[in-house]
Amino acid sequence: MNSIVIMGVAGCGKSSLGAVVARAIGLPLVEGDDHHSASNREKMQSGVPLTDADRDGWLTTLCEQLRAHPHGVVMTCSALKRAYRERLRQAAPGLGFVFMDIARAQAQRRVAARAHAHIFPTTLVDSQFATLESPVGEPGVLRVDALAPLPQLQTEVTTWLTHKEPA
Repeated sequence: MNSIVIMGVAGCGKSSLGAVVARAIGLPLVEGDDHHSASNREKMQSGVPLTDADRDGWLTTLCEQLRAHPHGVVMTCSALKRAYRERLRQAAPGLGFVFMDIARAQAQRRVAARAHAHIFPTTLVDSQFATLESPVGEPGVLRVDALAPLPQLQTEVTTWLTHKEPA
């Protein structure tokens, strides 16, 4: 497995974990949020949930990013639906996913705490949970407790990556 996606709902800690894992394993980090279109950003900032159609171009761009890093990359992406994950897997065979599992109340608190510095409002957290199709049980998925300390999560992920069979 050359590349992994750190995934989950808003507020789970994708960016924080992605940064420490990328640094630990020496791969570039691609922040999924950085690749949203201006119209998607406007929708989210207005509290309007994104649709599959809204996410289509974004997922195309993220697939291009995966293909542009054949030696591996750590990507952060909500990847809420299985169809989105399958699309990403097609772009990078053997792609692994780290599912940052978090309860709705905790995600709400985290999103509220960063509201001043992030495009995603707390009003959209419910829509994220409504859209989420758990990846647990899919091949190449590691579920982690999003509330665990960051150093523990980084160790869990890097250990999983070194001991995982190639997909």
